[in-house]
Amino acid sequence: METIHRFSVRLLPLSLAQKQLKSSPVIYPTRKLISRREFSNPAAFSTTRKAHTSSTIRRAGWLLGMGENKKLKLPEIVKAGDPVLHERAREVDPEEIGSERIQKIIDDMVKVMRSAPGVGLAAPQIGIPLRIIVLEDTEEYISYQPKKEIKAQDRRAFDLLVILNPKLKRKSNRAALFFEGCLSVAGYRAVVERSLDVEVTGLDRDGQPIKVDAKGWQARILQHECDHLDGTLYVDKMVPKTFRTVENLDLPLAEGCPKLGAR
Repeated sequence: METIHRFSVRLLPLSLAQKQLKSSPVIYPTRKLISRREFSNPAAFSTTRKAHTSSTIRRAGWLLGMGENKKLKLPEIVKAGDPVLHERAREVDPEEIGSERIQKIIDDMVKVMRSAPGVGLAAPQIGIPLRIIVLEDTEEYISYQPKKEIKAQDRRAFDLLVILNPKLKRKSNRAALFFEGCLSVAGYRAVVERSLDVEVTGLDRDGQPIKVDAKGWQARILQHECDHLDGTLYVDKMVPKTFRTVENLDLPLAEGCPKLGAR
């Protein structure tokens, strides 16, 4: 999930934001998909993924062309249309959590999320159909947003969370409508209605039980990332007439669109 608010380009220093908005599109070579049979076989997966990664190391997110991801040799961010983003991911075997393979996947996810930059990422977004999410919102990210919006969105900083096999439960009927973005649908935003109070349980990166009670913006991020694990993108839940480019975020909503905020 991108750092999602109406003034998202403010995440970058002005010079970088201007450069990003003016940058030319980047055409990527076709990515080899991993079959279900290969993925069910850890040995085959390891070999296949290694070959895939070495041939498809690319830059991801808003900093396309900035060179940072290439230097770090991070996985690419998979874009909308790739089947891995539209199918249900499988659970991680608890006995596998401590393995080098799973720990590297988690490390890569955190690095990709921070480099993009974003406030959340799901394993399918780097081409891995496993139920793993990472999320983090920082004071720095929040500082680029107008105080009025921070208050309306009930947005607060929180430390890095790594959750495997998350299970999400809505805890109230409270909901809100705000713009969302996604690193897999880069350059666009749309209004999505989300619950304001959720509980997420699962396992941390050490295989220990974890429970997160979240509200406001953190609850929105958790719902967005858990959706990825079920093959759902925010565009599948958006208010259709609100879909727009980042450059058009300041334009008024079309007649008949719901008002932003809690409802």
